[in-house]
Amino acid sequence: MVSQQTTDPQLDAVGRPMPEFPEPPPLASHGPARVIALCNQKGGVGKTTTTINLAAALAEYGRKVLIVDFDPQGAASVGLGVSPHELDRTVYNLLMERDADIRSLIQHTATPGLDLLPANIDLSAAEVQLVGEVARESVLARTLRPVLDDYDVVMIDCQPSLGLLTVNALTAAHGVLIPLECEFFALRGVALLVETIEKVRDRLNPRLEVDGILATMYDPRTLHAREVVARVNEAFGDTLLHTVISRTVKFPDATVAAEPITTYAPTHSGAAAYRQLARELVARGDAA
Repeated sequence: MVSQQTTDPQLDAVGRPMPEFPEPPPLASHGPARVIALCNQKGGVGKTTTTINLAAALAEYGRKVLIVDFDPQGAASVGLGVSPHELDRTVYNLLMERDADIRSLIQHTATPGLDLLPANIDLSAAEVQLVGEVARESVLARTLRPVLDDYDVVMIDCQPSLGLLTVNALTAAHGVLIPLECEFFALRGVALLVETIEKVRDRLNPRLEVDGILATMYDPRTLHAREVVARVNEAFGDTLLHTVISRTVKFPDATVAAEPITTYAPTHSGAAAYRQLARELVARGDAA
């Protein structure tokens, strides 16, 4: 039986004391960036929504943020007002052309301090074409290196798979943020994802760590959602972040408007949740 602790503002969704996450102080200078991969092999769990809105919240707090759209569907690009079908050059060219200039491919967004490295369906070919490359798992890390000093945080929006593109993202990252939809089918895949992260850490990227598991699409009115979050807490403890992202129609509305919820509906509880997430990650040392 899971008690419904969410009514007490001093407790989080699993009944832990909710810390106060102070507003982060402004930075005196920018860089080098901490690279965060947003990863879950299950689709529809809120990876892109979290990438866009967390990045926008960090930018509000004065951080310089780069989103790397690393999904051939180009959802992060669309969500920031870029039409993937009209792009001549994307992150795909950066991976496949040794002389490609990353700075020429980065686009500024309408959110100050937030830039985008866009993607489109061309990226799906990279998975096959990279197979024959030397150090194929490290291509993204190499291509991002020239701009890491320009940003405080680089966020990689991964595709819903554990293929070579995702392994590239994990090899390039310092940390992994795992958005987890509050339903049991999503919960079952987390163990496989954590196993993949551990393999990448052992073989390719010793610095890689799990920054946290973020409960998304949470509805405190349902026993099902509360039980899923309780299970994650039992299995992963403090890896489960205090912040939870509740289900709301405002997120798809903001996506249609091609802007983060922090500007589309700045006073909405969804915007407040992503600002709290930004403060929590900064407080944990997982973001600048």
